[in-house]
Amino acid sequence: MLRAGTGLTQPEILDDLQRQPPDLVDARARLLALLALLEQPASTKDPELAKQRLHDVLAMSRYDALRRPPSLLDRFIQWVGDRINQLLRVLFGTGGGPQAPVWIFYVFGAVVLIAVAVIVFRSARGRFAEGVTAQPSGPRAPADYFAEADRLAARGDRVRAIRALCAGVAGTLSGERTWEGSPLTVREIFQRAPDPARLRPLLIPFEAAVYGGREVDAATYERAAGVAAPFRQPVSAAA
Repeated sequence: MLRAGTGLTQPEILDDLQRQPPDLVDARARLLALLALLEQPASTKDPELAKQRLHDVLAMSRYDALRRPPSLLDRFIQWVGDRINQLLRVLFGTGGGPQAPVWIFYVFGAVVLIAVAVIVFRSARGRFAEGVTAQPSGPRAPADYFAEADRLAARGDRVRAIRALCAGVAGTLSGERTWEGSPLTVREIFQRAPDPARLRPLLIPFEAAVYGGREVDAATYERAAGVAAPFRQPVSAAA
């Protein structure tokens, strides 16, 4: 009868009753003590003080996780889990019958996400490496910039061509590392020229194209190239 009503929650009393002979005295004392506790549940004379002490305990740093909202990662994992559970309900319904273990679908979803991440990473790395290898390493001579400007202009890319012209003029005025490492603006670098005003047909279209997103027509580029011509040096001379 005791096991039917309490299960295995009272092992001491069950041990007393299963002995040969049964220890009825100890079993009776334990049952009476248990009955007394059930009739007088735990309480406190000062509920407010008990509530304050409970609040003080919960305010400890060890319980911060109870008050902290879930992180973005936790929310993402929960969202993925909810979607997988919805997919399982759509595929198999909510009825009984044999179903595949849920962890199989979680593993499959993780594999798909990893595969997508690898593909995206490899694609981005390939484009990044291509952009890096396209640029020569180390400082470039002004003559290289002027030669690049001629090639770009021949292809009709006058925005990048006028940028290369400015880089060549800046390198001639302030040294080869000026374009890559100088904290000065192009306008400030051009102020070092003997006659900065003569560089305005080059400076103004450059600022309009690079900072303002405007196109450079052929006539404007020809005027800019003519202004930059006195700063040119042949590649062989620069070498």
